[in-house]
Amino acid sequence: MYFYIATSKSPHLVLWGFFYLESAKQFPLTGVTTIRNMKEQKISFSYEEYDSINELNSIDAQLLHKARATTKNAYAPYSHFNVGATALMQNGSFVNGTNQENASYPVGICAERVLLSSASSQFPGEAIDVIAISYYNENGASDKPISPCGICRQSLAEYEERQKQPIRLILGGMEGKIIIIPKASTLLPFGFGSEDLKKG
Repeated sequence: MYFYIATSKSPHLVLWGFFYLESAKQFPLTGVTTIRNMKEQKISFSYEEYDSINELNSIDAQLLHKARATTKNAYAPYSHFNVGATALMQNGSFVNGTNQENASYPVGICAERVLLSSASSQFPGEAIDVIAISYYNENGASDKPISPCGICRQSLAEYEERQKQPIRLILGGMEGKIIIIPKASTLLPFGFGSEDLKKG
């Protein structure tokens, strides 16, 4: 099995040779290659942070209250981690979603994707403005924000692309600090999208 270890020493990228792995022993081989003209790039985004729900505007606070209440409808007998999500549609309607687990673990589905499926089915063509996501952890504290998993980030990014407008995310537990992210897709830099499937 061959592999290499790479370390960055600006402005060069130094590849420290190759190694051969045999019987759990590493044997360094000869050769050091320098690749010039490497450009280091950075990705960052801004978000809002609040100490409690009392600092939110009335609409955002109402949405988070609904998401917290929705956690009681979750089906999470295995993780005991109950997630609730509530969306505010552009037409003023609310849509809820909760995580739904299964004894065959991969069959389970997260609250965010339940919500997106419900919103699309109940209000086809109607955009989502904001989604609040909360949780109740039966095995521990529920006092800090949680973030959508990787699959849900991909689903949210696709939904934003589909409706051609951003989805704000309000993230918070049953109490404590709250984070608001202006655009859900910023949680998935270099995400895969429909443009990647186009030919030519």
